[in-house]
Amino acid sequence: MLKITPYLGILVLIVSIFGFIFPILGYLVPLVFLILLLIAPFRGRWFCGNLCPRGSFVDFWLDKITRNLSIPNILRSYWIRIPVFITLMGFMGYRLILTDGLIHQVGMIFVIMCAFTTAVAIIFGISIAPRTWCTFCPMGTVQRVIGSEQFQLKIDKDKCIECKKCKKICPMQIDVNSPNLRKDCIKCERCINKCPTVALEF
Repeated sequence: MLKITPYLGILVLIVSIFGFIFPILGYLVPLVFLILLLIAPFRGRWFCGNLCPRGSFVDFWLDKITRNLSIPNILRSYWIRIPVFITLMGFMGYRLILTDGLIHQVGMIFVIMCAFTTAVAIIFGISIAPRTWCTFCPMGTVQRVIGSEQFQLKIDKDKCIECKKCKKICPMQIDVNSPNLRKDCIKCERCINKCPTVALEF
């Protein structure tokens, strides 16, 4: 996690609230898309745990009011991810076509998408766990697909004492012994800092 990570969540509120007054703020959304697409092939979901404004928002704004329950595994499956991706990207694409390229109308589409997905993230974040949205977030799924084998968390099983402190501190509730779940690691390094035997590294 970077020093600026806890403060990036304010960008979500700025776009989701003030974007309806100043639609030009919506262009922060495709900028975020571009940055994560440039990073993902080399670092996987590193963007999610270090630079994602919504990730920062749910981590540091919802952690005091969440029920903090276990995230249902079904939400991590492609049976959920793919329909969510197709629905949101399809809706956004359709609306963008209807704007005829008008700058403020295009910006407003991005604002609406940001506000809607943030509302969904808040509902899931409070009712289940802060990072629930991140398990099926379309952009998180894209990063997993194009960078799942890059910069992966490694575990030294000779040092591991099965204390599970890593899973308890992990915002994505990932079991480090599961290679499939590790592909959704957001590289925040909280587990590494928490491990008492230094059994984890990138």
